[in-house]
Amino acid sequence: MTTTETHGASSIATALAGRAAFYDAVAALYYKPLTQEQIDRIAQGGLAAFAGTNELVAEGLHDMERALSKRHSGTRQELAVDFTGAFAGTSSWKGRYATPYESVFTSEEGLLFQESYHEVHRLYRDNGVRKSEGYDFPDDHLSFICEFQAVLARRAIEALEAGDAASALGQVRCSQAVLRDHVLSWFDGFEELALHLVKTRFYRGVLKMSRGFFLFDAGVLDDMAEELERL
Repeated sequence: MTTTETHGASSIATALAGRAAFYDAVAALYYKPLTQEQIDRIAQGGLAAFAGTNELVAEGLHDMERALSKRHSGTRQELAVDFTGAFAGTSSWKGRYATPYESVFTSEEGLLFQESYHEVHRLYRDNGVRKSEGYDFPDDHLSFICEFQAVLARRAIEALEAGDAASALGQVRCSQAVLRDHVLSWFDGFEELALHLVKTRFYRGVLKMSRGFFLFDAGVLDDMAEELERL
């Protein structure tokens, strides 16, 4: 690579690392109720580095941090109850549940293990990815899809470090397809329903922040793909 190309690859790698970190953070927010350590980290600005992403992300993070600014001994339990009611299926709105599975929002029946599940399962398998032992949710859970995005980002970084821009582009193209077909295709419907169920400002902020990030990431990936094609 020329000096200019090396600089471009380095910039892309930095952006990919940021994407991976943000996807890991989003995955953790939807996987299970937060621990006290996670709550304290967010309250102390643990996600503040992402506030400049776009207005929606900034507003969502502000809501999350403000909700925790006056946290007390019961905050963790309050958030756990809200999470369980909204995302674990213990509460419903008009008979519908905001469980964060793609199949629930892309199948006519609103059921688990529908076509979207099988598509995501094949996607993981074809890319040599599998869940670790003990992770027993279906493959199309939003947390797992986000973790898969983080895996693809880190693989793209490894490819760039090896000087293989073509392989990095392949990972980015896969990320674009995952975001388009398996996140943006259903997240709006999920968010709309979840907003009827969440009670806390914190989880309203989580939903807003997530949508802002996914929309922002679509543009980032487009730009990355164009730049990688030139390397």
